[in-house]
Amino acid sequence: MADDPQHQAPAPSEDERWNALAELDEWLRTPMLVLSFLWLLLVVVELIWGTSDALETFGTAIWIAFIVEFVVRFALAPEKTAFLSRNWLTIIALAVPAFRLFRAFRVLRAARAARSLRLVRIVGTANRGMNALRASLSRRGLGYVTGLTVLVALLGAGGMLAFEPASQVEGGFESYPDALWWTGMLLATMGSEFWPKTPEGRILCFLLALYGFAVFGYITASFASFFVGRDAASDQGEVAGAKEIAALRGEIAALRRDLRPEREVSGAPQP
Repeated sequence: MADDPQHQAPAPSEDERWNALAELDEWLRTPMLVLSFLWLLLVVVELIWGTSDALETFGTAIWIAFIVEFVVRFALAPEKTAFLSRNWLTIIALAVPAFRLFRAFRVLRAARAARSLRLVRIVGTANRGMNALRASLSRRGLGYVTGLTVLVALLGAGGMLAFEPASQVEGGFESYPDALWWTGMLLATMGSEFWPKTPEGRILCFLLALYGFAVFGYITASFASFFVGRDAASDQGEVAGAKEIAALRGEIAALRRDLRPEREVSGAPQP
């Protein structure tokens, strides 16, 4: 019988699901990287100059591609709860653009809640850009941190310009370069005379400051290690390098070989 349970194909095992998910991630890596960077550029452009019908159509197409990719990965994931818990921010970021597609939420878009949704969209875009950089650079090295810092600065500056424009906030930002300079100073832990006035701007400012505090020490230590390494590699440097240490070990070994016959003649115990 066709409906006999004994003739039904066995369900894929957990290992087969993980393998299928890994193969899917490998196959979609390059297309999703391109779409992630295009989405980042689209969000920055929208924050700076506003949206248009063409941008909304293009953004909706990319958003649908993200949803399809997420649904397929969710269907293949062996542990659904664990998958959702690891991708909760992605879920929120995918849900936010849905409010723009329904006319029932036109009032919501014109209210203060729309600013909160925009903040969630910025954070979600930063998270997707972080994942794209991690996948393209393969490891979390200095290149990854530098690229992520540039991404955070560009996206954060667009958000601050949208939340704190000079036309609405006293002492706010006149242009995107002005907001980008302020964001750079904040990430460098230097700060400026202006501090956000809106709740969304303050939350974004706090997130930027938190990121700058966390990553500035890493970048400083990386540059310090680079210059110390160059000084150690130089023959005139004051820091002992690998060559000097290897030569010192060779001299110690030769000295021990020279002293060994004297110990054998004097009857001293061998080390």
